[in-house]
Amino acid sequence: MGLDDEIAILAAAPVFEFFDSGALRLLTFAGERVLLEPGERLFERGDKADGGFIVLSGTVELKGPGGTPVLAGRSALIGRTALFAKGKRPTDAVATSSVELMRITTQLMTRVLKEFPDAATAIYDWLADDLGELSRGLETVRARLTDTKAR
Repeated sequence: MGLDDEIAILAAAPVFEFFDSGALRLLTFAGERVLLEPGERLFERGDKADGGFIVLSGTVELKGPGGTPVLAGRSALIGRTALFAKGKRPTDAVATSSVELMRITTQLMTRVLKEFPDAATAIYDWLADDLGELSRGLETVRARLTDTKAR
């Protein structure tokens, strides 16, 4: 796969659409490539999370405890939170086909955000909006539960 193809895939992934071509080029050069065969595990729930993965080709199945499996294909971002803060993986991730991924560590993401502050601001605003939507959704659920208890 060529550099321009990888940059285009990265640009289509959530979060990375906020970066200009210079930042995308830097991320593409610095990101680590990971190759998996069908059935091979990318990570297990509870593993250390110190970066995210962008699917360049193939499909990865993500499954949490008791949850419905989700398939992540080309340009999918796996581990959004781990791009910004280290933590633990909330799901298992297993390749369902031959997969090529780009790994972006928390350290690399921090470096790129410092070098490209406009992207950092746009991502901050986007994450704040996302958190606001989550908060409003939780408030709706709380109101319904309160209403149900009152009956």
